[in-house]
Amino acid sequence: MKDACLVVVDVQNDFIPGGALAVAKGDEIVPVVNRLAARFENVVATQDWHPRGHASFASSHAGKKPFETIELPYGTQVLWPDHCVQATAGAEFHPDLAIPHAQLIIRKGFHREIDSYSGFLEADRKTSTGLAGYLKERGIKRLYLCGLATDFCVAWTALDARAAGFDTTVIDDACRAIDLDNSLARALSDMKASGVRISRSDDV
Repeated sequence: MKDACLVVVDVQNDFIPGGALAVAKGDEIVPVVNRLAARFENVVATQDWHPRGHASFASSHAGKKPFETIELPYGTQVLWPDHCVQATAGAEFHPDLAIPHAQLIIRKGFHREIDSYSGFLEADRKTSTGLAGYLKERGIKRLYLCGLATDFCVAWTALDARAAGFDTTVIDDACRAIDLDNSLARALSDMKASGVRISRSDDV
């Protein structure tokens, strides 16, 4: 599958049970991702990589608590617990994640004033990570996405992948969701409406 690439989204310690922004049962996807990755010649990973005091942290806004929302110059922002702070253990990939052949790691969320869920565009919808250009230059046409969390970073990455012209599939059993205020149902609806396929690892 020379024209296909597995995109492994944010399988990092802070998103695993016990981490600062744990996704329920997030650890369960690691062996599924490993089995998938072994079947792909091309693998890319994304990594949340926030500076201390990031605008998306509730701790950066006096009187605000995690999961409240505020308005930032680019729109409504969910406030999160401090997570995936640069060069901390929480920002590291899960120790059992076995993707040594990953060819590229896209770090996102490193601009202090802009959050970034998608591996393609930051939350201002203007700042590019360069991922689309990298994939297109390498002749990649089909993307398969897995990781954490389905309804935030995976969904945003999938939607931007479709907008950039890639044939895009989300591998449902290799993802887990936060499901904040029905966010999973909305994300699945948005992805299907945009032409993103939802599949299972056995079908890939």
